[in-house]
Amino acid sequence: MTLKEVNAGKTVTIARISGSGPVKRRVMDMGLTKGTVVTVRKIAPLGDPIELTVRGYELSIRKDEAAAIEVA
Repeated sequence: MTLKEVNAGKTVTIARISGSGPVKRRVMDMGLTKGTVVTVRKIAPLGDPIELTVRGYELSIRKDEAAAIEVA
């Protein structure tokens, strides 16, 4: 399952980040690394962006970025 498929209000743990290059680096720089617990706070009406709580702060990411993050 990817972060894009998680419903609002659910808490998951990041299992793997796929992709490569600057997109993967950007996601990791935002604190989304393997083993991090993430709560999906809100999803915009059209699905983009997705608001998360990560390591005690709020973060919004795009749908295509969320699709590259596998969760457990």
